[in-house]
Amino acid sequence: VYKSQFQQTMKTASGIIAATLCGSSMAFVPSNTASKTTALNLKVGETAPDFSLVDQNGKTFTRSKNKKPLVVYFYPADSTPGCTVQAKKFQEEIKSIRKQYRADVVGISGQGSESKQKFAQELGLDFSILADEGDAVRNSFKVPKAAFGFLPGRVTYVLDKDGVCTSVCDNLADAASHIDAAKGALEEMGASSKKSPFALF
Repeated sequence: VYKSQFQQTMKTASGIIAATLCGSSMAFVPSNTASKTTALNLKVGETAPDFSLVDQNGKTFTRSKNKKPLVVYFYPADSTPGCTVQAKKFQEEIKSIRKQYRADVVGISGQGSESKQKFAQELGLDFSILADEGDAVRNSFKVPKAAFGFLPGRVTYVLDKDGVCTSVCDNLADAASHIDAAKGALEEMGASSKKSPFALF
């Protein structure tokens, strides 16, 4: 009986993972599993952990050295359908994000620098995607897992120029939605800054 139950559990898990890695972007994972996540650790108003990671070009990016608003998006894996859609969407918007909001974008996942280089070349990315081998940075942010804990979560954090979190988007299934959520948060950040009596100083 126990063996049968175990086999059924593993079969279900394999089905979820297969659907995730092989399905279309909108079917990246069944929609009803998108909310099956652990609690987010980094909350709005908290300062993001510092980190230094190497990008696809061999350059080291350090969070604390960045002095402008920053979109930090954690994604499950390079070259999978949903992650490809997400990276393409960020690439389409990177110029306007930099020009309009004076912000930047970094993507983070657990694959190595060679995988990052290949993924970036495939899509023509000109923003940094960072190699977090061993998931040290993902763990420091306490990014929630998805699909009942079987998959790395897809979470986007928008940080202000001081590294304080202003917005969190947690949606595994709809990869493209993270871009609009990030731009909305940057728009709101800019509006708040203009209203501040200290904005002129």
